[in-house]
Formats: sequence, structure tokens, C-alpha cells
Amino acid sequence: MSESMPTEVRRERMLGLLMEQEFARVAELAEAFGVSTVTVRADLDALVEQGKVRRVRGGAVAAGPQPRTEPSFELSLGTAAVEKALIARAAARLVSSGESVLLGAGTTTAAVARELVARAELTEVTVFTNGLRTALELEPALPRFAVVVTGGSLRRQQHSLVDPLATRILEGIRAGTVFLGCGGVHPEAGVTNVNLPDAEIKQRMLRAASRRVVVADSSKLGVVEMAPICALSEVDLLITGESADPGVVAALRERGLRVEVVS
Repeated sequence: MSESMPTEVRRERMLGLLMEQEFARVAELAEAFGVSTVTVRADLDALVEQGKVRRVRGGAVAAGPQPRTEPSFELSLGTAAVEKALIARAAARLVSSGESVLLGAGTTTAAVARELVARAELTEVTVFTNGLRTALELEPALPRFAVVVTGGSLRRQQHSLVDPLATRILEGIRAGTVFLGCGGVHPEAGVTNVNLPDAEIKQRMLRAASRRVVVADSSKLGVVEMAPICALSEVDLLITGESADPGVVAALRERGLRVEVVS
């Protein structure tokens, strides 16, 4: 990041960082964004005027309501486990031998990885992922599969790798299919995520794939989270569970999204 980043983009990302970390020092923000402390103070002053940030001694904190706390990977494992397994099985059926696949981080995509491994007839599949747990799920398929981990900075909650560095591989490849989890799928707000760093990687993954599939259990439908991933028009297929609200499913379909409800 550098001074060349548009001011509004830098301030939005700075706010996202403050919301995630709760507090950051001026010097830390300057280093993180590659700008001077004078620029950081100007950015923080602007965010204070918008009511989004509060200045405290040595730095700043996000003001107002905080975003929903992101659940850990381990906590999410026990949520809608049966539904996620059914979603994952349907997703894995879409993959053919010789195909290249992108898998985002998360419990549902880790379940997709398990189902891919279980398909013993699948060979010469190349999987790119930014999820460490997802990569470990794929390990039993070696050498039938080639597994490439993106690299980057490790996020503890989802065991995911994010920028800096995580997008370098993604910018240089073109995969057949991407499977992404998310925090919410809404008829108007589109696909959203609980945190910004993972959302940005998911955006890169979408751009690197020809076919884009979102895997989301029924609790995610109708939900809007803080970090936008994409509009519904950028998704080819949503796979969800039978407990999904029929009204939301109908609204998503009216918006042109193909929805597969598994049971």
C-alpha cells in the first residue's frame, strides 16, 4: 500500500482495520498503509468527522456499534454440520478430473475439500486455497491432486492467509471453478463477509475463475455482513440447505441467481 491508493479507499480500509483490531496506533497505521503519520492523522480526523472513529491517546478506535464478532473456525464446525456436508457433496460433484479449482477458507469449503478427496475417481485436479485447514483436508488426495497454498499473512479466526502476498498467486492464474463460503447472501446487498481481509481475497478468487459457486448454509441467507464480496450477478450458482427461507430463495432467484437447495 502506498500514497498512490485513492484516499477514500485507504480510509475505508483503515476503518476496517480499526473495526477488526479495535485499536491501532498512528505509527502502526502509517506502516501498514505505507503513508506518513501526517497522512494518517488527516485520515483519522476525516473519519472522526464522519462519526466512524474516536481518537484516543496514541491512536484511534472504531466508534459506534461494533461488527458482529467473527466466530472461530472451530466454533463454526458445529454449526449446521449436516447441512454443510450435503452442500459440500453437491459442490464436489461439479468438479471433473483435470480441472483446476479455487477453494476459499472456511468450514463449508473445508467440507467441499473432504468431499473432493472422497471421490476416488478424481485425478489430476489442481486446487488453490488460502485456507490452511482446507489444505490439510486435501492432503490425503496427494498425489492425485496438486495442492497450492497461496501464502500471505495468517488470520487466526479462520486459519486463512490474506494480504500482503496472498493475491500474488491469484493474479497469475485462471481456474475452472471457485467455491466460496460467506457470511451472508442477500437479494439486494449481494454476497458479504464478516471481515474485510478475507473478503478481499474472495474478490480476487472470483476474478480468477471461470465458474463461480457460493456455498452457504441456510442461516446465511437474507443476512448482510460488513464486508462486501460481490453482487449476485457475479455468482453463477448458490448451493444452500433445505432449511433456507423459501421467501429469500425466491427473491434471490427473481434477481437472476441460480439456487440449488440440497436435502
